[in-house]
Amino acid sequence: MLEIEDLCQGMRAILDLIAESRLHLQISCYVPFPSVYKELHEFAKNNGCDDEIIAMIDTWLVKKTPDRHEVKIPSHIFHEYVSYMRERINKGMTVAEEAIREASIQCLSIESEIEDTRKVEDNTDREVIGPIVGKFRNKYRSALRYGILDSAPDIDVLLLAKELDAAVVASDYGIQKWAEQLGVRFVPANTFPMMLKEYLRHTPSDGTHQK
Repeated sequence: MLEIEDLCQGMRAILDLIAESRLHLQISCYVPFPSVYKELHEFAKNNGCDDEIIAMIDTWLVKKTPDRHEVKIPSHIFHEYVSYMRERINKGMTVAEEAIREASIQCLSIESEIEDTRKVEDNTDREVIGPIVGKFRNKYRSALRYGILDSAPDIDVLLLAKELDAAVVASDYGIQKWAEQLGVRFVPANTFPMMLKEYLRHTPSDGTHQK
């Protein structure tokens, strides 16, 4: 079993599997263009992947712009999404209120013990504000972003899958949740390579296969 040492090696291994699956099984992996394609390119470059990885992305992933005008989404999906967003926003607001209360109480506690204003500012920033802001960010992301579509590439992925009647491969719960709502097949990203290996394992040695 191949041991993956870094991100670029992992990308190469997955792209190799996609290449084999396309050549032997006619399985095509699409990527929305230009939104997700651009993100993928930047991700590879920012992590120091070489030009060969970029070439593999361009060769084995099929670039396609989703037809945003013709793909029809049932109106009840929008109704449910708005309701769900309102719920997540309210949870985010509650998290913010709790963080403000916690910071206020701890700041007052420090002020009552220290008379020097400058020391109060330094202590509150170091001991109170910083840790609370960090904790707030984590809780806010969990409360507000979990299960929602918060970027144009997320929506493009779902629209393209709907248009092609294809499965979505992702690790994002928001995409999974709304793929289910749209009746689009969903494959967890962590199981996708194993699925391709299993398909290839059952491919006849002469390269023929049954559809």
